[in-house]
Amino acid sequence: MDGTTFGHTSLLCTLLLWAFQVCSADVNVNVTPKVEVLKGETAKLPCTYTVSPTPSNTVVEWYIEEHGNRKRVAFSQGGVGKSDEGTHLTGRVTIGEDFSLTISTVQPSDELVFYCQVTAGPAGVGDAATMLKVFFAPEKPELTKPSSQAISVGETTSSEIGTCVTMNGHPQPRIIWFKDDQPLPEVKDSKEKTYMKSSVVKEASGLSTVKSTLHMQPKKADKDSVFQCTVEYSMPGDQIKQKKSDTITINLNYPSEKATFSLLNTDPIKEGDVVTMKCETDGNPQPEFDFRKDGQDITGKAGLLLLKSVKRTEGGVYKCTATDFDNLDADLSGTITLTVNYIDPVNVTPAEPQVVMLGAKVEWQCKTKASATHTVQWKKGSEVLSQDGTLSIEAVSYDKAGEYMCVGAVPSVPGLIAQASVNLTVKGKPMIETPAVGEVGKEGDMVTLKCSAYGSPAPQFTWKPSGKESVSVEGNKVVSTVTLQATAEVMKDGVTCEVSNKHGADSKTFLVALKRAIGNSADRVLLSGNPVLKSADKQQGGSSGVVIAVVVCVLLLLLLVALIYFLNKKSKLPCSKKDKKEVASGEVNNDIVVEMKTDKANEEAGLLNKRPSTEK
Repeated sequence: MDGTTFGHTSLLCTLLLWAFQVCSADVNVNVTPKVEVLKGETAKLPCTYTVSPTPSNTVVEWYIEEHGNRKRVAFSQGGVGKSDEGTHLTGRVTIGEDFSLTISTVQPSDELVFYCQVTAGPAGVGDAATMLKVFFAPEKPELTKPSSQAISVGETTSSEIGTCVTMNGHPQPRIIWFKDDQPLPEVKDSKEKTYMKSSVVKEASGLSTVKSTLHMQPKKADKDSVFQCTVEYSMPGDQIKQKKSDTITINLNYPSEKATFSLLNTDPIKEGDVVTMKCETDGNPQPEFDFRKDGQDITGKAGLLLLKSVKRTEGGVYKCTATDFDNLDADLSGTITLTVNYIDPVNVTPAEPQVVMLGAKVEWQCKTKASATHTVQWKKGSEVLSQDGTLSIEAVSYDKAGEYMCVGAVPSVPGLIAQASVNLTVKGKPMIETPAVGEVGKEGDMVTLKCSAYGSPAPQFTWKPSGKESVSVEGNKVVSTVTLQATAEVMKDGVTCEVSNKHGADSKTFLVALKRAIGNSADRVLLSGNPVLKSADKQQGGSSGVVIAVVVCVLLLLLLVALIYFLNKKSKLPCSKKDKKEVASGEVNNDIVVEMKTDKANEEAGLLNKRPSTEK
C-alpha cells in the first residue's frame, strides 16, 4: 500500500469515527406534559435534561408555537437566564437556574404549547413540549323572557321561550336547558319544534361569553312548566362544575274547555254577611263573564260576584256564563244555589219594664222565627233560667231585680242570634244585710262601718251615733258607709243603722270590737267583756288559765297562814291563845272568821322551815 492510499484510508477512518461519535450522542429533555393554572395566577413549567457525553457548553431555550411557527421567549446559557423582547410574555416570564419557565399573571392568551429545547454542542439537540391550560369560572347565567306578548298554543312556528347568557368563562363553557328539572336535548336545527340557537363572543380579555336562546311550540300542559338554564364549565384536575340560573315560567294563551262557579264563603251564610262568588275557566286569558239570578241579569266584575250585607230575599239560584271565542263549542257555565239563613227579632211580652212588690209573681213570654231549627233562652247574666220561651218567678225577692235577656239562636249557623232585654224592679220595705263587726286597734280610733240594704224606692239611712257618711249603689243594693270615732259608748253599745222608705223600715246594730295583738284573728273581745267569735279551743285555753290562777291563790294563802303562825310564836300579834279558843268555840259571831286546819303539820313546818308544833 502506498502512502497516498494509506492517507486516504486514515482520513476515511477518522471521518467514520467522528460520525459514529456524533450519531451515538444522546440529549434527553424532560418536562411536565400539561400544566393547569387559574387566570391571574402564576404558572411554573419545569424542564430537566441529560446529555451523554457531557458537553462543555449547553444552551437551554423556551419557545412558544404560534400560527405554526416557533418563537423564543427565554433562554439560559452559562448559568445566566434571560427573557426575549417583543413577545406577549415579555415582562411576565423568567427562566430559573433549574431551567424552569415561570409565567406571572397568566392570561387566557397564554394557553399555548411551550417547548423546552436543549442544545449540547457536538452532543446534539433535544426538546420536549408542555401544554399550558388556563381556567376561569364563568358568571352565574342570566335567564330572561322575551319582551313580546304571550305565546299561544297551537301556533305552527316555534316561539322564543327565553335567552340564557353566561359571561367571562375559559375555556368556553356550555349551556344546558332544563324544563321541570329535566334536561332538554341539544338541538340546533331550526326546523325542529324545539331547538336552541347559540352564539359565542370572545372578549378582549380572552374570556368567552356564551348566549343560547330556546325556541319551542308549547302545549297547554306547559302552562305551569318551569324553565331554567345551567352553565357547565371545566376547572383544573378534570373537574366539571355547573352554575344554575333563576327560573322562569311562560305566559301561555290557551282556550277554555270548562268553567267553575264557586262560593268562596266557608261558613253558612246569614243575613248581614258579605257573600263572594267566583267564576273562572281553565283557559288563559279569562273570558268575559255574565251573571244572572233567577233569570235576571246582575252585575259582577272580573269573574267575581259580590253581595254586601246579604238579605234573605237574595237567596236563590245564581248562574255564571262565559264565552271564549277560541272555543265556541265549549259549555262554559255553572250554577250556585245560595241559602241565606235568618232569624226574626225576638218578641217579648210584656215588653215594658216590670215593677212588682216584694213577694209577688212575674212572668214573660218570648217568641221568634228562623230559617232553621232555633232555640229561645232566658238569661240573667250568664245564668240560663229558661229554655222554652217562658220565664216565671213565683215569689220575687230583691235579688231577682235587674235585667233579663231573651236570646234566640240558630245552632247550625254560628253567630246567627237575636235578643231583647227587659228590666224588673222590686218594690218593698228596706231589708238590711247581716252587719259585720267593726274593729279598731284601741279605743278612740276611727272605725268605718258599711250598711247594705235592699228596698225600692231607695231607702234613706240614719246612723246613731252619726259620722261622716257616703252612699253608693251596688247592683240592687244601696250602701251607706259611715266613719266615726270608736268612743267608749260606741264600743259598749255599738252603732245603729236605720233604713226606711214609704213601705217600711229596718234597723241593725253594728258592734265595734277591739283587736287583740296576740292570738289568731278570731280572738276578738268587746270592751264590755262580752266574748265575740271565740272558738272552743280558746274557751279551753281560758279554763286552763282559771285553774292556774286558783293554784297560785292557794299557795299565797298558805304563805299568809305560815306568816301569821310565825308572828304568833314570837308574841307579836295582839291575839292570845284564849282568843283563839274562843274563836274556835264559836263565841264570836259578829265577823266572819276563817280558820285553816290541817293534819299535815309536817307539811306546814316544811313550808316555814320549822319543826312541827306540839302546842295544844
